[in-house]
Amino acid sequence: MSEQSQPTPEEINAKFTPRIFSGIQPSGNLTLGNYLGALKRFAEKQNEGIETIYCLVDLHAITVWQDPEALKKQTREAAAAFIASGIDPERSVLFNQSQVSGHAELGWLLNCVARMGWMNRMTQWKDKAGKNAEKQSLGLFAYPSLMAADILLYHATMVPVGEDQKQHVELCRDIAAKFNHDYGVDFFPAPLPLIEGVATRVMSLRDGSKKMSKSDPSDASRINLTDDADTIAKKFRKAVTDPEPLPDSLEGLEGRAEARNLVNIYAALADKTPAEVIAEYAGQGFGTFKPALADLAVSKLEPISTEMSRLMNDPAEIDRILGKGADKADAIAQPILQKTLEIMGMIRSR
Repeated sequence: MSEQSQPTPEEINAKFTPRIFSGIQPSGNLTLGNYLGALKRFAEKQNEGIETIYCLVDLHAITVWQDPEALKKQTREAAAAFIASGIDPERSVLFNQSQVSGHAELGWLLNCVARMGWMNRMTQWKDKAGKNAEKQSLGLFAYPSLMAADILLYHATMVPVGEDQKQHVELCRDIAAKFNHDYGVDFFPAPLPLIEGVATRVMSLRDGSKKMSKSDPSDASRINLTDDADTIAKKFRKAVTDPEPLPDSLEGLEGRAEARNLVNIYAALADKTPAEVIAEYAGQGFGTFKPALADLAVSKLEPISTEMSRLMNDPAEIDRILGKGADKADAIAQPILQKTLEIMGMIRSR
């Protein structure tokens, strides 16, 4: 078959129910970057008439050692962040990955389809392993295959991700295509990455060239979703900027990483375009813009931190929500897993 006649991902996915899957590692201290790049978008997707499945990927978290009690707390905190950000457990499926055994089972099956060379080329493996690759866990090396299993277990057709995760979705498509080819089926879809919004990559408040990260040694570099109003305002007012006023066009932000980052954050929080923000604040200095951004951020984020705190005071209720979500997820996953096993030649007597 010529390359021109190969079906596109959109053509492949037309045979499947539109379904969104995405997940976040429960590694603690979710930030403004997680909210704007993921949680806010996850909540918005509930309004588009597409089935949405959201997962706290605790099996991914243990690719590096985790304190068991800390992992439980972080998983509940992440669940609280999802709910406080607008993800409704009655409208979306929300659960933690380890409660649905199909993730690990399909992960193994896809390990036998994926190729070592594909894993070696993954940018995040190179970045995380560095010169100590021999000392890293097998799980860290193979987790892109588990990520593919997370997506394909639900026949998801769309995956909201940041730009830095696009490669993993492309690998998922490669694994799905190889499975379909090897077994002569068109069983798995070709998931597409959804990279949307003006702040899909939120940068550090101390260095606009670096992504906002919960692992940054400086707490001032990020807005944590658990920060109170005073802390949020203080961090924005002290954010690193340059001495120039805001320009009158987006082109004027070229080479001004910190200024561009703050404009993008304002735009995302206000549901505006960066161009609209520039038009509103053109010619004004950061002495005006940063307090306005701080006030906007507090108005949007303080209700989230307050609701997270309320939810975290009732861990049993969070566990109940996650358990109910796991039951819903398993009901979708099991038929797909069983059919996968059947396709691969495993005897299914029950």
